[in-house]
Amino acid sequence: MNYPKIYLVLDNCFAIKRWVEPEIWGPLIKELGFDYVEASFDNEADFFYSPDWYLDEWFERVKAVEAAQDIRVANFFTGYQTYRTAGLAHPNPKMARHMLEGWVKPAIERLGARGSGIGFSLHAYPDSVLQDPDLYKEETRKVSAILSEIGKIAKENGRIPVCVEAMYAPHQTPWTIEGTKNFLRDIYSIDHNPVYTTVDLGHMVGQVRFRKPCRGEIRQSIEAAVKGETFTEPWLGGDTTYAIWEKAIQNRDAGDAVLNAIEADMARYPHLFSFDPADSDPYAWLEQLACYSPIMHMQQTNGITSSHAAFTRDNNTAGIIDGTRLLRAIAKSYEAEDAAMPPKAEAIYLSFEIFASNAEHPREIKKKLKETCAYWRQFIPKDGMPLNELIELLK
Repeated sequence: MNYPKIYLVLDNCFAIKRWVEPEIWGPLIKELGFDYVEASFDNEADFFYSPDWYLDEWFERVKAVEAAQDIRVANFFTGYQTYRTAGLAHPNPKMARHMLEGWVKPAIERLGARGSGIGFSLHAYPDSVLQDPDLYKEETRKVSAILSEIGKIAKENGRIPVCVEAMYAPHQTPWTIEGTKNFLRDIYSIDHNPVYTTVDLGHMVGQVRFRKPCRGEIRQSIEAAVKGETFTEPWLGGDTTYAIWEKAIQNRDAGDAVLNAIEADMARYPHLFSFDPADSDPYAWLEQLACYSPIMHMQQTNGITSSHAAFTRDNNTAGIIDGTRLLRAIAKSYEAEDAAMPPKAEAIYLSFEIFASNAEHPREIKKKLKETCAYWRQFIPKDGMPLNELIELLK
């Protein structure tokens, strides 16, 4: 079995608005204990707001810093500006092409020249699309086609990895385990241009809110509403389903005919539901998808919130992400074969996307990042070690 090489990587998102120049954040990241960097496009290097002359200069400066500090900017990831748009799923197809031609393509061309990977979350479905099952299918085909095109651009520019980050709500796909598999299969089936995903260890906190309710839960919600009792409104998905549910409450009717009608209408919107409790389990995601996540986002989480917390002693006590469990879960993903999926990743960059509060002292930020690195060096003492060797060290 071909196990991947594993690297510890620090995303320079922590440095936004504080340490903004490569000559500053490069040495700082080295000081914190990391030799590999994930560069956030928000930290003064975005392809929409940065002019070409600046980017030419910026990439040359990065190259010089890499040589001077013996570090490597391995990957680049979405900036907040582009993430906050409908992007590649924009209702206006010209705007989707603008995102591709004006942001994605020039980014890949520059990164391909230096051998760096790219990751992003650049599409979101407006509610009007989610509420129309046929339109949703059509838009999904369009997004798959444009991502296949992006995969081709990456193939032509050094075969750098392209990762679409998995999220945690229906309007930002992929967001479930099985949905992510189908997402990757659909893209790869078009022209065998590999596109991967980014598993973020904190992105399993929203799926539970979109879990498909059982018949008994729907009945109980109607009965509680009729009685005027306090209850948690179930997630029913489509507006048409909620209309049936609201009418049932008005008619004080929780009979089988109404429940049949609600369930039949819910079935029209499978894209709006999580059907598997495993969707809320980061280790289940790793066991099934880590081998297709060459850029992985690391954060400590309690399983309830995705706060992009550091791996400090206090956070680790309350958190659910453990080094031993993580490495074993990644290894398990390499055991299964699926010819419909893209080739498995030969390297996985464990990229720490740790956010810094505006009110945090600079010394506090540095301290928590040093502690994060020290914790994970227990499990990955040297970057580039094969996963099987790292697991041997756990015994």
